[in-house]
Amino acid sequence: MKMKKIFGAMLLALTAVGFQACSDVENKDVDTGLRTGDATVLEVRRDSIPVSDLSFSLGKNTVVLAIDANGAWTAEVADTSWVKLAVHAGYGYTNKYSYTKIEVLKNEGNARSTTLTVRSGGLSKTVAISQKGTGTDPNDPFMSAFTFVEKLKMGYNLGNTLDSNPYGSWWNPEGKSPIDFETQWGQPQTTPEIIKAIADKGFNVIRVPVTWGIHCDGNDIIQTAWMDRVETVVNYVLDAGCYCIINVMHDTGAAENHWLIADMDNYPAISARYKKIWQQIAERFKNYDDRLAFEAFNEILSKNNEWDDPADASCFEAVNKLEQDFVDVVRGTGGNNAYRNLVVPPYSAGSTAAKLANFRIPTDVHPNHILAAIHCYDPYWFCNDTDDEASQQWYKFVFDASCQAEIDAIFTRVENRFAGELGVPYIFGEFGAIGSHVSMNERVKYAQYMKQKFVQYNTTGLWWMGLLDRRTLNWYESDIADALVK
Repeated sequence: MKMKKIFGAMLLALTAVGFQACSDVENKDVDTGLRTGDATVLEVRRDSIPVSDLSFSLGKNTVVLAIDANGAWTAEVADTSWVKLAVHAGYGYTNKYSYTKIEVLKNEGNARSTTLTVRSGGLSKTVAISQKGTGTDPNDPFMSAFTFVEKLKMGYNLGNTLDSNPYGSWWNPEGKSPIDFETQWGQPQTTPEIIKAIADKGFNVIRVPVTWGIHCDGNDIIQTAWMDRVETVVNYVLDAGCYCIINVMHDTGAAENHWLIADMDNYPAISARYKKIWQQIAERFKNYDDRLAFEAFNEILSKNNEWDDPADASCFEAVNKLEQDFVDVVRGTGGNNAYRNLVVPPYSAGSTAAKLANFRIPTDVHPNHILAAIHCYDPYWFCNDTDDEASQQWYKFVFDASCQAEIDAIFTRVENRFAGELGVPYIFGEFGAIGSHVSMNERVKYAQYMKQKFVQYNTTGLWWMGLLDRRTLNWYESDIADALVK
């Protein structure tokens, strides 16, 4: 009996040691050998940069976070009703990160906030999480900018039409009618049947680019006949059940008679004319519903016509100031324009790191009614042709993994800047593989991949014209159109 007691005591002692050993193993990091309590490093990073707060727009969003810790860690969100955490615990490492993912659900109510707390041993890090809300203005009759983007399935640009800017020695605009201008770049006069064909194919948003300056008198008053024609085409789009975007088009860019330039030296004069034109546009359309959006301008350039990042950084400031003018003028006209969704692009509508970093969202009297836009014809030598024979050596003929990687990088930059940092939705106002040197099969692959990315990032794009023969209403590039709308 005595021996049994001694054996039992020894067994209990060994069991206790075993439990302690198992506990030590379980709490030790597999790479460093540290126990949780030994952690000396803890940081939460996004794109390798430490973060203490995350701000989201109204829509559903996801963010991958890196946990930089050299001990085992745990993570928790205070309010899990709208913030979901993919990974709640992990090991720590001395030479690499571990990861978790935050998913924020769409917000249809007021602004909200919560916290993410990560702990490792005696260390902890708190990240504040906030999401914009729809606001509490009972007089706001319009859908938010996020909801507007969410409703846009796929878009089409009615290009080379109301945006025609045929000044030059080859064409005298004097005495010409609006239809003369509309058809001068080769497209037929727009009809309800053309718009219906686009809508029936499955495109539910049509961007109607418009050039205005050449239709103004010496006092910058827009000709009534031209304004009437623009309104007629807008009505065609809305009557077909589509959303519509109108803008200020080839008043910008590198056209012979462009005047809307990113130039701080001449900003006062440019701004005065710009505001006067938008005042008239906004007054004409102020009673239209929220299916009509206004876009500040197209691809605005410096006085040196720089498509790349401008050498003079003040050009970015000029863009921001003009877009603030745009918002202020439109809002000031009242009616539905007080809440209309407004589209603002960066310099040249580009997406380089510098163009995105220097882009600001205008201050607005009503929140949640501004969205951003970029244009994307990349990879450039896949999507575009050139008459320069020397440059044709750079042509890409196959839509391969390198093309996908370039597109991926653009979406990542744009998403991080617009949705992540600025908290606004965005669209690709123009995109397309519009060159003729690439086979139809490869262009379809491009269209399919772009559609895939739009779905992934909860946004959409508007193809730059083509696809449809507007004279015969025949979809001569139906494979691309089908890839976009299906």
